[in-house]
Amino acid sequence: MDDITGLILDDHAAFRRGFARLDDARDEHELLAIWEALALHLDIHAEAEEAILYPHLVRHGENGEAETVDAVGDHNKIRDAIAEAKLHPVGSERWWAAVRTARRENSEHLAEEEDEALPDFRRHAGVELRAELGRRWLTFYGEHKNGRNLPFVDKDPRRYVDEHR
Repeated sequence: MDDITGLILDDHAAFRRGFARLDDARDEHELLAIWEALALHLDIHAEAEEAILYPHLVRHGENGEAETVDAVGDHNKIRDAIAEAKLHPVGSERWWAAVRTARRENSEHLAEEEDEALPDFRRHAGVELRAELGRRWLTFYGEHKNGRNLPFVDKDPRRYVDEHR
């Protein structure tokens, strides 16, 4: 059984490793290869959470609405930083500033999600639901390989909650 919370935590670990790899990159080619893969994974992950996890958390979590508003807002900040990085030459000061923003926003988001949203979800979702959502998570990644057919656009956090309540 692949529990959705375990799959999300696997992605979180991959993000931390990806940012660490950027620290070790020695030239623009390495930076580009690492960043493009990491940025795409961050974008797909946000879309997957918004399609699969957060609709359930907003309805069933103890603090689901507030946690969802916060998470969607965090995803927007990460998406915006990724978009900003695309506007600048890889390795330039402005590119690094955007990457640092993405890293900081992502680190804050992961901590909040791991300390608040995921425990709340685990307390209110049975193992069957967690397994079903885990299957949907894996299917989502397969259906959207390399981000295929995903918009990667900001969402209004309040409207998102209202639509999924």
